[in-house]
Amino acid sequence: MPTPTVLVDSLMFPEGPRWHEGALWLSDMHAHQVVRIDMSGDKQVVCEVPEWPSGLGWLPDGSLILVSMRDRTLRRLTADGKLALHADLSGVAGFHCNDMVVDGNGNAYVGNFGFDLHNGGTFTPAQLALARPNGDVSVAAEDMAFPNGSVITPDGKTLIVGESAGRRLTAFDIAEGGTLSNRRTWAELSGPPDGICLDAEGCIWVAVPRDGTGCIRVAEGGEVKEQISTAPFEAFACMLGGPEGRTLFICEAKQSDPKLIEGPSNGRITMVEVSVPRAGYP
Repeated sequence: MPTPTVLVDSLMFPEGPRWHEGALWLSDMHAHQVVRIDMSGDKQVVCEVPEWPSGLGWLPDGSLILVSMRDRTLRRLTADGKLALHADLSGVAGFHCNDMVVDGNGNAYVGNFGFDLHNGGTFTPAQLALARPNGDVSVAAEDMAFPNGSVITPDGKTLIVGESAGRRLTAFDIAEGGTLSNRRTWAELSGPPDGICLDAEGCIWVAVPRDGTGCIRVAEGGEVKEQISTAPFEAFACMLGGPEGRTLFICEAKQSDPKLIEGPSNGRITMVEVSVPRAGYP
């Protein structure tokens, strides 16, 4: 694989990257901002999110919704640039919310830590939340080991979730109403999956924040097809985008613990051209 090049190198902690309307959108989590970055590296602040932004997605009407981590809500960006409450996840999420994927109908599947990761909390299984377009919230799946990055196949029939603490990708069938069934292991991994994205051959790029592993391209069953190292940085999320959908954007950081992050030199976005374009959601 060619060596990734740096697109932006002045971020605190980039997460939740999405390719949307010709640009890369992401959450600079510990700068409390959602930002939009074009292919030349120009950065625009979309909104400020005091309780830490994470996963991003769009409703069928084009409205941006985002995860507000610490208050365990989804927020909707209004036409006047304010953040309105879209859904309250606190009845489902056991701790900070994190990544999500939004399907073509506006259903949002949202993960959460389950426990206080950065302050030595005891591991606790988490529930995956389903937030419907009207804001109603229910439990989509139980007993998840830190549900994190998620993708939905192009036909809208399969959800695949990275369980960070379980070191696996887990698949579900999606019913017409958005409910999940037929839980199964899609792939076992050697490291913890964080953000993920899907390509047109049905493989998943997985950001693995461990020892500079970087991003791996995994087929169903667990075969690693390709790997892109990010050492000395760690990879925390990835997204396929660019003009032809073949640019892999990687969210990298030196530290993930907010107590150890010293400033905007902690995080960056790198990019590399790959052979297979993006597919599905996000």
